Amino acid sequence: MSTHQQIEEISEKVQLASTPLRQIITEVNRVLVGQEHLVHRMLIGLLTGGHLLIEGVPGLAKTTAVASLSKAINTGFQRIQFTPDLLPADLIGTQVYRPQDQIFVVQKGPIFSNLILADEINRAPAKVQSALLEAMQEKQVTIGAETFKLDAPFLVMATQNPVEQEGTYPLPEAQMDRFMLKVVVEYPNREEELQILRRMSKTSTKFDIQAVTSPEQILNARAIVDEIHVDEKVEGYIVDLVMATRSPESYGMNLSPMIQYGGSPRATINLALAARANAFLAGRGYVTPSDVRELALDILRHRVAVTYEAEAEEITSESIVSQILNRIPMP
Repeated sequence: MSTHQQIEEISEKVQLASTPLRQIITEVNRVLVGQEHLVHRMLIGLLTGGHLLIEGVPGLAKTTAVASLSKAINTGFQRIQFTPDLLPADLIGTQVYRPQDQIFVVQKGPIFSNLILADEINRAPAKVQSALLEAMQEKQVTIGAETFKLDAPFLVMATQNPVEQEGTYPLPEAQMDRFMLKVVVEYPNREEELQILRRMSKTSTKFDIQAVTSPEQILNARAIVDEIHVDEKVEGYIVDLVMATRSPESYGMNLSPMIQYGGSPRATINLALAARANAFLAGRGYVTPSDVRELALDILRHRVAVTYEAEAEEITSESIVSQILNRIPMP
């Protein structure tokens, strides 16, 4: 079978399987106003098993977005508020002594669900952050001597307020790398703000979100995402974008004094995966360079560490990634 025929065959499968995913967007938008970017990235995370770090000031409906998504998929949802006094056991669970039987029994924590909203992750100390990140990476949790597998799909969406705010513990770079995407949520524009006012400024606002898909359909969709075709030129484009964050001079850019270190191989893997998921949501069986470019900033912004010189000149990792995107031509 030729590559062209294979792509056509995959495209047919993708169009069928992606319909329920697009219905999720419709359902969630019945509650949310103007958060299309966030909802789209949450679906990318669902389709790839990649976790999201969501940054934005309080009150931008980050929690509502995740709760609405869980209802549309008809799956488990837990919101965990991270605070400075939170302990790892509050997250993963602990062993509790049962005096009548004289034995220890495992009491599972809120991490045992499908969609986890880790609210204000940067307010909790490092021990708690690392307990969550172990669960994210291994998809399992150890309590005492027992190891428990987490249910699939398992997706963590961690929110953080901008780090300049007081009483926060910034996430270490190695832990940031575990998040597939870092999504920055902006304020709504005037038209969206008006819509929010009309929809939400009542003492009782109740929205019934219909379940339009199931966890099984999500897992089936993931298998189809893996089949989506990525051309050699697109693969080269992905590798060039990530390599340019490590050695920009090789690509004719004088950015080395600004970059402490660039994206890891995990960035390359995640960019290819996310581009496949983007093609899936568009109903295509093949990845285009536009899929890669659209997601590159969210994949790379938290993986490029800037130097003190860059900070002094107020140059952010986002502006560096944007320069790289503008410099490297799309195939």
